[in-house]
Amino acid sequence: MRYIKNSAIIVLAIAALLTVTGCRESRTIPMSDGRPQITIMVGGLEKVIYLPAMLTKQLGFFEKNDIDVSLLGEQSGANAETALLTGDVQAVVGFYDHTVDLQAKDQCLTSVVQFADVPGEVELVAKADAGAIKSVRDLRGRNLGVTSFGSSTDFLTQALTGIEGMTTKDYTRVRAGAGQTFIAGMNHNGIDAGMTTDPTVAQMVNSGEAEILVDMRTEAGTRAALGGLYPATSLYMRCQTVESHPDIVRKLAAAFVQTLQWIKQHTPEEIAAKMPPQYANAGKDLYVQSIRDSIGMFNGDGLMKAEGAQNVLNILGKYSRNVAPVRDRIELDKTYTTKFVEEALRTNQ
Repeated sequence: MRYIKNSAIIVLAIAALLTVTGCRESRTIPMSDGRPQITIMVGGLEKVIYLPAMLTKQLGFFEKNDIDVSLLGEQSGANAETALLTGDVQAVVGFYDHTVDLQAKDQCLTSVVQFADVPGEVELVAKADAGAIKSVRDLRGRNLGVTSFGSSTDFLTQALTGIEGMTTKDYTRVRAGAGQTFIAGMNHNGIDAGMTTDPTVAQMVNSGEAEILVDMRTEAGTRAALGGLYPATSLYMRCQTVESHPDIVRKLAAAFVQTLQWIKQHTPEEIAAKMPPQYANAGKDLYVQSIRDSIGMFNGDGLMKAEGAQNVLNILGKYSRNVAPVRDRIELDKTYTTKFVEEALRTNQ
């Protein structure tokens, strides 16, 4: 009887601890002078695909919407989602597909602003291997760079090769990171090809260090590569946070929608001029080019297209080992919402 009683106490204690941990970030969003203090982790602050995060701060739109936001950089979307789940940050600017992947693990994340309908990613081939690698089918047996295992570049690599009948047994995935670590991996025979974004793409192509194999910076390129749209860059949060703090989500959505609209009304040169100068450390002209090459990926309104969400599920349902076994029970309507963006668009008219 004593053993049963003690076991019951332990079970109750664990349940209480889980409850407190699960609610930590939704109950304790700090306030200062009545303004919410939000921390957003970004899957690579210097990447053009995530440019709206820093641009919103630089344009003062967070402040204009009565909210204080701190941005933290993290090269891997998989690590960013972990920080969100543990309550270390309140939101992530990263790829929408993480919301689907996490639902397969019984975690609820939802995209509240969808910045792009396409990935903005490029599969590059090292100069030394460009003669032998002319199509995705030529990636068989090669070392392929991804940001990290479980990242969106990992999902997309599996999708591209899977369409050609390959599995991860047919090539070697290598954690290549992004930026200089990716460049070093490609230039020192660590990877034969790999998936990355601007400004790394512009830098390596301009220098002759790499060639483009697959370009998913445009709708046409994405449809050709993946058979449809693949909504990527988004602001996603824990479902519990969205439900508990709709006013804060509303402020964030308004700020980002204003930025997406601003992007459509300005040139790459004007956009580059608003960004921190260190983002152009490889040269101002190169940075402007990288923005020009990728800026068309942003949708201008922040709305999710249902077609795109469905295609993400179709792809992950085939190639993600987390999603594939449970794809029939994935509820897409829980992975994104358009209501906050729709409110912002009505207000900004």
